[in-house]
Amino acid sequence: MIGPGEHLERFVLKTHLGVDLDSAEHADKCLLLSFHPLAWTSVCGAQMKGLEDNMSFFDSRGVLPLGISVDAHTAKKPWAEHLGLEKLTLLSDFWPHGGLAQRLGLFIEEKGISGRANVLVTRGPGAKVVWARQYDIPQLPDIEEVMAAIGTFCGGCCCCR
Repeated sequence: MIGPGEHLERFVLKTHLGVDLDSAEHADKCLLLSFHPLAWTSVCGAQMKGLEDNMSFFDSRGVLPLGISVDAHTAKKPWAEHLGLEKLTLLSDFWPHGGLAQRLGLFIEEKGISGRANVLVTRGPGAKVVWARQYDIPQLPDIEEVMAAIGTFCGGCCCCR
């Protein structure tokens, strides 16, 4: 799995609304890449709701949280509506299947899904990972832990400027 100090290369993925999101166009923000195995599962839904419920925290620290799975964007849009997600952007790592997850060492080949993980990346064209945590598939990431990491690395320090 990608870890602190490693650079994140530019990526382009479709959002749940069917438009491309280019990471280079968001170089003014830290990125929180929140990988979840599959849409329409309870733990994955709770993980995304935790991000949605804390959008004001992320906004205040210049962090763009992104929910990422291998599901097609056409499946993620109704899932976002079902969950009541209005602010969070969901990304489809569908084609090439799990391409971003593979690049970051998070793809589980035998299952065809990404693992569950959070990866915090600095701003700018030289974006690098400052914090990363992988979880067991059934484990819900602790949003307080994620927010504490953001407070440490994106709370105004030079790492995320």
